[in-house]
Amino acid sequence: MFSMLAILLTMTSSQAMSQGMTKGIMSPPSNVRPPYLQNVGIEQHLDGQVPPDLAFVDDTGHPVKLGDYFGKKPLILNLVYYNCTMLCGEVLAGLTGAMKLVKFDVGNEFDVVTVSFNPQETPAIAAAKKQDYLKRYGRPGAASGWHFLTGPAESINALTKAVGFQYQYDPKINQYAHATAIMVLTPQGRISRYFYGVDFPPKDLRMGLVEASEGKIGNAVDQVLLYCYHYDPATGKYGAIVSNMLRLGAGFTTLMLGLLLFILFRLEKLAPPRRDWHKVKAGHSTNAL
Repeated sequence: MFSMLAILLTMTSSQAMSQGMTKGIMSPPSNVRPPYLQNVGIEQHLDGQVPPDLAFVDDTGHPVKLGDYFGKKPLILNLVYYNCTMLCGEVLAGLTGAMKLVKFDVGNEFDVVTVSFNPQETPAIAAAKKQDYLKRYGRPGAASGWHFLTGPAESINALTKAVGFQYQYDPKINQYAHATAIMVLTPQGRISRYFYGVDFPPKDLRMGLVEASEGKIGNAVDQVLLYCYHYDPATGKYGAIVSNMLRLGAGFTTLMLGLLLFILFRLEKLAPPRRDWHKVKAGHSTNAL
């Protein structure tokens, strides 16, 4: 009897110890980040100015400044590093796929500036990466509108600070921990929109470009969509504004009713005059006599 009780107590204490150890290892506080992610994230700086005088080198090896790409058309800015083995390739692939589904052409309605935040990378690496994604994009003229840049640490730090892109280098694995997002800039280089993740809905990307262009690209349908959809900075997506959709629907219904009444009025005017039945009947009676 005592031996059975001792076995039960031992089993109970072992289970309790294992549960306590499991809880301590597998369930860290939800609000605590791992050390290598302490300084990683995106801090939105909507309407912030991207410094135009930051010096970089383009994929042909020529020195450029970010302001060289301002003043003409809206831009998509994305920060990656070209030798990244994980997220950066997914971001570039997602951006390329979204742009292929948007009718606007890179180099025509908008430009793309891709910047490496690894100061050790070279223009040759940037050029090879550019050729890869131009081939995936597959539209003529894109080479003049999609720029792959590298640069010194000072320019990289100033740019990432300006757009709120926070990352951290891990020397143990020689990799960067970083968030994923693209930014849409106005032609003047001000931050208009942030889109998060590695997949970017073409509808959101198109509306972001139209908004950033201040109506210089797009059509009347885009303006209607922008009236019915609103950008939510918290999610980085466009969502429907029900009240505006109802107003638009009511206005459309009123317009159609007015158009219908106008058509009916015009048809009545063009129709031959109606004959008075009583006069016609009286005329037949007279003729009969």
